[in-house]
Amino acid sequence: MALRHAVLAALLDGEYSGYQLAKAFDTGVANFWHALPQQLYLELGKLEKEGLIAGRQVIQETRPNKRLFTVTEAGVAELERFAASASKPSFIRDDLLVKVQSVDRIDAGPVIAQLEERALIASAKAEIYGKTLRYLRGGLPEEEFLRHGERIGPYLTCLRGLEFEEEHRDWCLRAAGIIRARESGAQHTHAGR
Repeated sequence: MALRHAVLAALLDGEYSGYQLAKAFDTGVANFWHALPQQLYLELGKLEKEGLIAGRQVIQETRPNKRLFTVTEAGVAELERFAASASKPSFIRDDLLVKVQSVDRIDAGPVIAQLEERALIASAKAEIYGKTLRYLRGGLPEEEFLRHGERIGPYLTCLRGLEFEEEHRDWCLRAAGIIRARESGAQHTHAGR
């Protein structure tokens, strides 16, 4: 997948400025695709040049003018082509896992601290995703929304983000607890000699 497909998918929800798109990425797309605002602005220019999105200038009296972008029919066709192509398996590439892999031969204190910090970050993200899911449901119970909601794609990707962050938090706390207990046990063993 390229950034272009993530941008096209985000623009399916309506007309966005580059700034609004960056905010949409922070809340709705960040759980499966990371992009800096500069990357998004560059991609918007490319997509518009290729005719996959259309931009229009909005004159504002008290603020700088802005451009709003929407997906064109060609953009929807590109998303359909992308959706029909085979997906690559996902993989984990995480420097914290390298540190955990090494924990038996290095000072475990910093690794435990990083695991606990990552758990706090995952908890905060899970809370944001939970709020987003409640907003997307608009007061409907989840099962009813999933059967009858207008757009379930953003909901399902946000749900995946929530589940990932909750599982990641739980794993980090478990790993930190196991390492801490082993460290404590090793210290008692050395002290008892």
